[in-house]
Amino acid sequence: MELLKLLNNPPREFTPIPFWFLNGHLTREELQRQLRDFRDHGVYGVVLHPRMGMDAGVGYLSDAFFEFMGAAIETAAALDMRVVLYDEGMYPSGSACGQVVEGHPDLASRGIALVANPLPGDDVLCATERGMLVERFSGGTIRGVHYGEDDGEPHAPLSADILNPETVDRFIALTHEAYWRRFGDHFGKTVVGFFTDEPSILGRNVADMMPWTKGFADLYTRCGGELRDLEALFTGEENAGTRLYHRLILDREGEVYYGRLSRWCEAHGVALMGHPHQSDDIEVERYFHVPGQDLVYRWVSPETGGTAGMDSTMAKCSADAARLMGRVRNSNECFGACNREGNPWYFTGSDMKWFIDYLAVRGVNLFIPHAFYYSLEGQRSAERPPDVGPGSIWWPHYRRWSGYMARLSCLMTCADLHAEIAVLCRNRDLRPQTVAPLFEAQRGFQYLPESVWGECREAGAALVCRGQRYRAVLGEPERFASVSHDAAGVAPDVTCVPPQPDLRVARFIRADAPCWLLVNEGEREIEADLTLPTALPIGAYDLWDGRAYRVEAASGADGVRLRLRLPYRGSLLLFGCDSQAAWLALDEGRSLPPLKGLRFGQLEADAAALKKTYVARLRVNARSLLDKGLSLCVRAEEMAELYVNDVFCGAGFWPPQRFNVPADALREGENVFRLIVTGSLANRYGHAPVWYGLIDAAGEDVETSEFGGF
Repeated sequence: MELLKLLNNPPREFTPIPFWFLNGHLTREELQRQLRDFRDHGVYGVVLHPRMGMDAGVGYLSDAFFEFMGAAIETAAALDMRVVLYDEGMYPSGSACGQVVEGHPDLASRGIALVANPLPGDDVLCATERGMLVERFSGGTIRGVHYGEDDGEPHAPLSADILNPETVDRFIALTHEAYWRRFGDHFGKTVVGFFTDEPSILGRNVADMMPWTKGFADLYTRCGGELRDLEALFTGEENAGTRLYHRLILDREGEVYYGRLSRWCEAHGVALMGHPHQSDDIEVERYFHVPGQDLVYRWVSPETGGTAGMDSTMAKCSADAARLMGRVRNSNECFGACNREGNPWYFTGSDMKWFIDYLAVRGVNLFIPHAFYYSLEGQRSAERPPDVGPGSIWWPHYRRWSGYMARLSCLMTCADLHAEIAVLCRNRDLRPQTVAPLFEAQRGFQYLPESVWGECREAGAALVCRGQRYRAVLGEPERFASVSHDAAGVAPDVTCVPPQPDLRVARFIRADAPCWLLVNEGEREIEADLTLPTALPIGAYDLWDGRAYRVEAASGADGVRLRLRLPYRGSLLLFGCDSQAAWLALDEGRSLPPLKGLRFGQLEADAAALKKTYVARLRVNARSLLDKGLSLCVRAEEMAELYVNDVFCGAGFWPPQRFNVPADALREGENVFRLIVTGSLANRYGHAPVWYGLIDAAGEDVETSEFGGF
């Protein structure tokens, strides 16, 4: 099957493309070494991200700076890797690390404020019942790339007025054009995109102001607005004036900032990438060639779930925007500062697996891990950790992670989503409370933002938009009256008995095969009778291990029924085979015999290396084990590596860790099982120690315990 060929060997284009924090003493040799190391671990692209900690002598956008960027780009080209250029130093984007404003103070960010008494330099717009509305410079800043330029520090660069066309043209001239002059031969080849990062109209560290720009008062009043109505922006009220204000600001930001960048990128053969300021900023996604969002600060998480709150909508925001625009890829800058309990570096393999699955099942197909650190020296290790690449405990086994992300990206690219429910939404209002029950009942849906409502038409009790038909509409009960506004009338993508609110499902066609991507978003194993609406024989693909096998299913009037067991942190692809012969060609999917009752004792603990070693001994005389091998299940916090007779048998990153011990690792007589558990780097870099090792049901450290098999 074409689907299996793609998943077994995903093309390089589906690689994760991490932020590479260029945060230390840069040398050509070290840049080359790290890029080769990335390639050797299955990472074939990077975002070149100037970051806090760069040498003070390397000025942003200086000749020395571009020499190092050139070394990275040339090395990537030689290694057949891809580069995304980052358009700022450091973030939010739009000021060229303050250079836009240098010598042009009138281009600094502006806002409006409601004050009792204007200050010198304020431009008074109007008097209101509660005070005076004034226009003023916001005083906002960005985070720079050198020490002393961070939030609240004396040299923090000033942010720029990205609603002003003159500002944005100067930003492009300073950054994009400078890269183009030096590296234009690589554009569209090695250099595939420019990343713009959460541009902020006001800048950082601004309070009690709302976005504004020079001349905006005239635009607002020409469009029918009354300036005094904007008092409501500061009281939490809403009126016709505030609604007009938000629409005009959104349109201005889209056309002046995103539109200019988008057109420049398109004219120069690269993609506009990155993400807007807020997780539910869906309207400006149309300017991106690769729509994107970012998942940071544990805004969603295993403990809070993936369906609550504004930020829970981010993955569908970028994926649905891409689908509406016919964009092939959409991205997420993921894992940044997603630490547990406010403890830097307390980020587990279990967490990373959950976040990847959360994104993929909602349609994200380009992962931008935040971040791979060039240097962890000194205070660099505390700058928005963790390092989820070479500075992580799982880096020796990172091909498992890069391969998993590549398979998911390949799977979800060019996937024809099955969605019979349209959710009408407005910018910064993606209705998380409306869509949560859809996720929990496994009903596929598509966001339709306000900008496309005018293209929608009612036809035969369905809503049609951009070639797609929807049998139900949610979100605006007064619109499209001939279409049902009840999602219960739409059949789910799968049927579960009993119901499984933690099961996420994406149903789609990929490479002509009907597919169901299943993800366990909960904290317990899912076990249910699952019915798929198809008559085809069913195969399964383990996306983590890269293995396809047959599934036994019973045909019925509503489809085929099978027994589903999806473990904690489990994901699984089910697909329909186009013939019985194709189904029979799959592996039978039988597991190796499970080993039960093996007793481990702790042999040693190496606190400096964050490792605990456990040993068990087993006499093997059974011919079946010596011929076939066996499987072993343990529970450890967090990364566990198994060696049997000094033969490496794999690594597991979340409990329960499951290992297959091949026959050639076993020998007749006594066999030595050695389990090495590596602890969280929060023990080295964080605020508090984090326990690790073998665990029992109570989560206690044990010297000896029994562990069952599958």
